[in-house]
Amino acid sequence: MPTSPNISAAAPRAAHPHRTAARCVTALTVLSLVVPAAGALTPLPQDRIRPRFTAPVWATPAPADTFTRNRATLLPDATRFAPAFRAPSATRCARPMRSHEEPGTQAHLAPNALKIGRAHPHAAPAAAHTSPDAAPAPSSGSETAGAASIAAEPAAADAGGTAADARERSGSATQAAKPTPSAPLIARPTPDAAPVTAGMVDDNASFAEYLAFRDRTQVAHRPMDVRERVLLQVRDPRGRAVPDAEVVVRATRGAAMWARTDAAGRAWLSPDTFDGDRGRFYEVTVRQGQARSSAVFQRGQQSAVDVTLDAAAPAQRARLDLVFLVDATGSMGDEIAKLKSTLRTIASEVAALPSRPDTCFGLVAYRDKTDAFVLRSHDFTNDLRAFQTVLDQLQADGGGDEPEAMNEALSEAVHALSWRGTGATRLMVLLADAPPHLDHAGPQYDATVRAALGKGIKVFSVGASGLNKQGETIQRQIAQYTGGRFVFLTYAQAQYPASGPGRETVHDVSNYSVDTLDRLIVRLVTDELAQLPQAKPRR
Repeated sequence: MPTSPNISAAAPRAAHPHRTAARCVTALTVLSLVVPAAGALTPLPQDRIRPRFTAPVWATPAPADTFTRNRATLLPDATRFAPAFRAPSATRCARPMRSHEEPGTQAHLAPNALKIGRAHPHAAPAAAHTSPDAAPAPSSGSETAGAASIAAEPAAADAGGTAADARERSGSATQAAKPTPSAPLIARPTPDAAPVTAGMVDDNASFAEYLAFRDRTQVAHRPMDVRERVLLQVRDPRGRAVPDAEVVVRATRGAAMWARTDAAGRAWLSPDTFDGDRGRFYEVTVRQGQARSSAVFQRGQQSAVDVTLDAAAPAQRARLDLVFLVDATGSMGDEIAKLKSTLRTIASEVAALPSRPDTCFGLVAYRDKTDAFVLRSHDFTNDLRAFQTVLDQLQADGGGDEPEAMNEALSEAVHALSWRGTGATRLMVLLADAPPHLDHAGPQYDATVRAALGKGIKVFSVGASGLNKQGETIQRQIAQYTGGRFVFLTYAQAQYPASGPGRETVHDVSNYSVDTLDRLIVRLVTDELAQLPQAKPRR
């Protein structure tokens, strides 16, 4: 019989068959991690790997008193990974109204200097507009006088400081006047003033129609690709909406956008507006106070993201910051008088809403760089009488070419006014009949509306008579991106504003109802505040 070989010294003991299989799987897993680049093994599908995201970057809080012309205090817009704005943080607006002016090239002229205003494109033959080809007419200079009479003493900073410190921060162009009592006023329209009628469309609710409008309207504008979007909904553990929650959306390569939820706890997120790499995964991080929560969504896989945030209880009383941003060039002359009465009514009725919101009012009027002033801004105040006095001083003049200084005025309203911090509802009414300059150096509206969404400012864009297709496109971009509405004035005959109030418009809209402008704006504000979660009544 042949002798059996001694295998105990030549080979290890046979392993248990289950352990052998386990070791093989482990070895393959290690190889798949070590040598995927060599092509030896197929790597795991990417949708089974949770992507890594950089730490979120939040907007730096602003000083307590943010009414400053020093743009260097804003975070630089040189990187797409950090916000180009400071978070709203003012604590109150119980101060006299403070005003600031940025002069134009005609600022050195005497009050009776000659000025030419851009004629209204649809004005009736008898309209008192000066043609650009006609001899210039003398100006009354009421605008310059008005600025000094309505500006109020700058108050000390909310977090401390003196009035002199506040004046220094607000710039040398700030003027002072004695503050007036804050007793509510009743709007005083002139007896012969016809009502201003308007319609409204919600381009976020009718998104397909909005995209069709964009496709058929080929005009110059700043590109903002919103075709692919996700609706973020933030709620607390009890299912209540969480308004004014800070939001950062980040791609895997670091590109980011910022937003704040509206009164209903929602925000529209459009990845292609900030991520040129068209990444696959995005992380949404939400915070309010010390509470923070995150979620991940995949491009093209879902239309909504729900996030639960253990936020603080709702406030007992709503806080509303409301700004009017108004084109005050000569082409608005046939409507400014009526609009002043309308804006007075809006301010009065908002201040007297049954919910009694803690309301602050602000105003930015603008013209163009070739006029006596580029813009005049009036920071927030809760003094309704002072605010309505500012409205009374509003006059139309200047202009010349079609575009106006909307870019500069929008940037002023978003970055320089003292928007209040966490818990406020921030709304802006933009009223204009011309587009902004797209060929000038300086701020551009697309960057500013991104900052507006990051600061939680919702814009209601109002198209006045004469607004062309380019202006309509841009105003609708601004409203849609910030979650607002596009409002447009209507007339008995669409092409002739002098025909009086009616239902007709030259704008590319459909399926709209008509109301007076004051009722429409008050209803929009009321509906916004009605979406706020209700606090438990105090016992």
